[in-house]
Amino acid sequence: MAKTSAGILVYRWHKNGPELLLVHPGGPFFARKDKGAWTIPKGELAEDEAPLAAAKREFREELGLQITGDPIPLAPVTQKGGKKVLAWAIKQDIDISSYQSNTFQMEWPPASGKLQEFPEVDKAEWFSVDIAKEKINPAQVAFIEELLEKLAHP
Repeated sequence: MAKTSAGILVYRWHKNGPELLLVHPGGPFFARKDKGAWTIPKGELAEDEAPLAAAKREFREELGLQITGDPIPLAPVTQKGGKKVLAWAIKQDIDISSYQSNTFQMEWPPASGKLQEFPEVDKAEWFSVDIAKEKINPAQVAFIEELLEKLAHP
């Protein structure tokens, strides 16, 4: 069965229009990937966890920061691998200069028997809409487009 994740697309207003907060996954699989590899802060739902609560928990875990504000529900997307992603947009101007990601362990290099620790998120950045659309996982572009539509027609 495909997994379900929940996340938050944070936006703020900049002189040139909205900016979007994206994160780059840590670990060796994404180390040399850029375009199409970034994502909204998100993660899998725990059993019986409310999706919005999971999204806020994952935001805290991946960035070490609190998210507040009124969530705007966005239509779910299904990524290439089959994972369903539920998302909300929240307007908040967050200082990400001192973000702190939690970590995970995995055997690396493969079949080496050595466990290494990696950050869940190795970069967090604000992007203009055009750059965010290039950087984000292709399925998640729909979140950006829906948010822009909702901002244009509240």
